Amino acid sequence: MADNTPLVVLGAGPGGHAAAFLAADLGMPVVLVDEEVNPGGVCTYRGCIPSKALLHVAKLLAETKHASHWGIEFGEPRIDVDRLRGFKQGVVDRLTGGLGQLTRQRKITYIQGRASFVDANTLKVALTRGGEQDVRFEKLIVATGSRPSTLPNLEISKERLLDSTSALEITTVPKTMLVVGGGYIGLELGTVYAALGTEVSVVEMLDRLLMGADRDLVNVLAKRIRSICKQVLTSTKVVKMEEKADGVHVTFEGEVEPKTQVFDQVLVSIGRRPNGNIPGIERTGVEVTSRGFITVDPQRRTTVPHIYAIGDVAGEPMLAHKATYDAKIAVEHIAGHKVAFEPAAIPAVVFTDPELAWCGLTEAEAQERGITIEVAKFPWGASGRATTVDRNDGLTKLIIEPGTERVLGVGIVGVNAGEMIAEGVLAVEMAATASDLKMTIHAHPTLSETLMESAEVYFGTATNFYKPKKQA
Repeated sequence: MADNTPLVVLGAGPGGHAAAFLAADLGMPVVLVDEEVNPGGVCTYRGCIPSKALLHVAKLLAETKHASHWGIEFGEPRIDVDRLRGFKQGVVDRLTGGLGQLTRQRKITYIQGRASFVDANTLKVALTRGGEQDVRFEKLIVATGSRPSTLPNLEISKERLLDSTSALEITTVPKTMLVVGGGYIGLELGTVYAALGTEVSVVEMLDRLLMGADRDLVNVLAKRIRSICKQVLTSTKVVKMEEKADGVHVTFEGEVEPKTQVFDQVLVSIGRRPNGNIPGIERTGVEVTSRGFITVDPQRRTTVPHIYAIGDVAGEPMLAHKATYDAKIAVEHIAGHKVAFEPAAIPAVVFTDPELAWCGLTEAEAQERGITIEVAKFPWGASGRATTVDRNDGLTKLIIEPGTERVLGVGIVGVNAGEMIAEGVLAVEMAATASDLKMTIHAHPTLSETLMESAEVYFGTATNFYKPKKQA
């Protein structure tokens, strides 16, 4: 491309394709560059979408076992791994194919290949079909995402050592598996394999699972995780891994016996690393931190004003919906709108069973920052809807600012928490008060009522849960 393109987007994940689509809708000529045949990025090809398809299957398997509590017995499931993998891949193909169609409908120029920087206004794309193509731009949005973090110096075959990408392939259902890392990715994938029949062990070097969420919420999920896993080892380090004929011999440091255990497969899930060190980026003047993040301002501009960065590569939290929000900010700023990245709440969801979701200020963050708060909790043991589905293992909590009654944060653990957290996000964004939630009529019987009833707990007037408000 000899002429400058008004806007080039590098990376077609949930941030990149959202940016390209919005820019095209606003009338900008757009070039979208990515290595895959269609947009979608890690999220759709190797992350959130395929993992949720498999988690749906895992939930179904768990419910068939749970049905015995209601007098309904199912036989042992027969798992066809090839068909299961085919279902997962069908979901991916349908969504990525749809994104390809939307790209063509918007008349976006899509270039498949791997890009590097020539200078601050030029990309060189090594085309997948062969050859190279220079792409000059007036504005660039970098949306190159992230990749799984790895443990160094491990000489273990890829059949034995998995990461979050290879684990989703489900080539086999191993008898035993160790999940290294007690974060959301490890717990989600561990849940899938446990449902399929694998004896799953989880090891986490910190003293509990899911450090980002409040302990009382995590405790509900941790109880369930411990019931479906062979063992959950916290405050425990992996100090050695060695592959032998019978599996991977893993040596632990901590209060665990035996110190060395053997696993058919090991899934390393210790986080993700941003893809900020794009080849040639040092020629542009764009600042990249030692961790691989690209430095951006509230408009998502880098240290080179005509180059923007969004999504995982632009900083925490590394979540798909944050990348999409980033994309809108960057494109609207390029279009001349007065915008800034300043959300009051970004939801986080762990799609285990039960699900765990939170947004805004957490109780732990308030304690660390010395912020005075009040906490209102509604246990799902008092929820009619939770009782009808035999899932009282839930909790809804509100973080409230004293005096103003403003809702600063919301946390939910339980069935469908990921769907319910949207109301909490809206409450925080709109500076809603506990009175607003209390006076909003919620359908009965629903799990969403627990948000209203948490607000009632704050005032000491919860119909279904007796907890008088403490007198000042």
